[in-house]
Amino acid sequence: MHIAIEVVALVAVVAAGAALARRLGISAPLLLVVIGIAASYLPFVPRVELEPEVVLVGFLPPLLYSAAIKTSLVDFSKHRRSIGLLSVALVVFTALGVGLVAYWLLGVVAESQGQEPLPFWAAFAIGAVVAPPDAVAATAIAKRVGLPRRVVTILEGESLLNDATALVCLRTAIAAAVVAPTVLDVSLDFIRAAGGGVAIGLLVAFALAKVRRRFTDPVLDTTLSLTAPFIAYIAAENHYVHASGVLAVVVTGLLLGHKAPIIQSAKSRMSERTNWRTFQFLLENTVFLLIGLQTRWILDDLSESPLPGWLIAVTTIAVYLAVVLLRPIWIIPTTMLSRRVLGPSRPGPVSWGALIVVSWAGMRGVVTLAAVFTLPESTPHREVLVFIALAVTAGTLLVQGSTLPWVVRKVRLPGPDPAEDALQEAAVLQGAHRAAIEKLDEIAGPDDPPEVLNILRQRGEARAQAAWERLGRPETEYETPSEAYRRLRIAMLGAEREHILKVRDAGLVADEVLQRAQIALDIEESILDRDEDDDVGGQSDDLRIKMPPGGACTHLEQTPLVRTPNTPDGCEECLAEGITWVHLRLCLGCGHVGCCDSSVMKHASKHYEETKHPVMRSFEPGENWRWCFVDEKLG
Repeated sequence: MHIAIEVVALVAVVAAGAALARRLGISAPLLLVVIGIAASYLPFVPRVELEPEVVLVGFLPPLLYSAAIKTSLVDFSKHRRSIGLLSVALVVFTALGVGLVAYWLLGVVAESQGQEPLPFWAAFAIGAVVAPPDAVAATAIAKRVGLPRRVVTILEGESLLNDATALVCLRTAIAAAVVAPTVLDVSLDFIRAAGGGVAIGLLVAFALAKVRRRFTDPVLDTTLSLTAPFIAYIAAENHYVHASGVLAVVVTGLLLGHKAPIIQSAKSRMSERTNWRTFQFLLENTVFLLIGLQTRWILDDLSESPLPGWLIAVTTIAVYLAVVLLRPIWIIPTTMLSRRVLGPSRPGPVSWGALIVVSWAGMRGVVTLAAVFTLPESTPHREVLVFIALAVTAGTLLVQGSTLPWVVRKVRLPGPDPAEDALQEAAVLQGAHRAAIEKLDEIAGPDDPPEVLNILRQRGEARAQAAWERLGRPETEYETPSEAYRRLRIAMLGAEREHILKVRDAGLVADEVLQRAQIALDIEESILDRDEDDDVGGQSDDLRIKMPPGGACTHLEQTPLVRTPNTPDGCEECLAEGITWVHLRLCLGCGHVGCCDSSVMKHASKHYEETKHPVMRSFEPGENWRWCFVDEKLG
């Protein structure tokens, strides 16, 4: 009964803390760590000690898997050089740098004070423990402050793979306590762990994909999805293979996430997405609360250390500073050097703002605490090393985590542009609709009812049109057709649900029949009720005009960001004349699509000369600039 009460209390505090963080507009991990620290000193809160196996087997695999299935394999591959430099090379560099600092202070200086010196293997071990940034904290904060997607992808990729490197380094350090390994031994162990983890991940992903193709029941498919990270981790970590379970989980998640549209039904994907969001929410927020709850007993154990307090304090501060400073010391030179030697991984100059933000986004998490508990009990000054791990974890979460939004604002690093996102979404949906209509024309036969064919065409067109409507100027007095449909249909669904409830209360129809009818209404209403994190229709305040101070002109201020294009296929005149254009421009006065001045006919400029509509916008994916013909200003 006591365990049940503690679990319920833990979940309740996690939910309340996360809700409070959203209301206050701060990061939930930061607030939960603070709540945990405060709660650890309450007399009625029991002593909570994290067992390494609980974290490394119970928490880490599902957290990594839930992040991996949502990570784009295409983007991951595109940024593999940057991710590799951070997740492998930087972890080893940090482990060695921190190890040297800890060895000098707790080894050389401690011995000069008449204390037992810390051996180098233990110093390297604490370096490996604090080296990997957390898989949850960095991306959670990065997405909340609106970082560019490339930066978020690199941070996600780093946090998915760096735990594997750190755990291999830690395992090597602990093994060195018994037998000093050679460089060849370390290299072979790393290759076996990495290669074995990747191989196991590929095999597990292939096997699960084969099985999941045969599952049409969303419940069974989701159940298999929830076991996937544990299958991959256990298969890799067993004593016969001795590979990296972390890598196996990440590879499995990346591949299954990439193949989800092929191997899963739509109902299965929706079910999996919903269940993993709930599972991830509980796990990641519980982790940060548990980090804070470790504080009191770790400090109690620290009081028994024979080392002088000043040496413990100096070592802790020195290790924290080393963790913070070694990251930019590695990132900035290696980025420049790799571009000079290997060439840029993408066109354009290096963004110093992005380098600063990536250098500062090095929050540590639960893996650091779990890893430090794997140190043998006989490790000299183990209680001090455990405290250092806690201090670095809490310090980076509270200092870097709380100041990262300020750093992003200072370097003026632009986040994703909602107008450009909406433009690309509308273009994709329009193209998908054209493909659907072509398929419909191909398969439709003379016996298919014309009214059914018309309904199918109208539904696809309505979905694409709703995306274009979102790009218009927000005007409170104007309701788009899609918004009117949503409002009226929700009212109709409410009336249908009231009728079903009356039938249920009268006891006239079997409950199973009523439940099927209710589910049909719920599915349709869930489509109409757009999730606040996945807004895909209507108009948005995020699309209001945002002009830099002093950089606006009257025409740019008064013109909407995007108009629904008359011909989303391309330049209207070029299509009519059979001419190929170079780039396209969208008139924000009437929606005319014309070719730019680098094209042969310059239809965009000719359109302005004819209509005097002042502002046009680039109609190319990835471009969001607007140009005023009258004032010749770029917005």
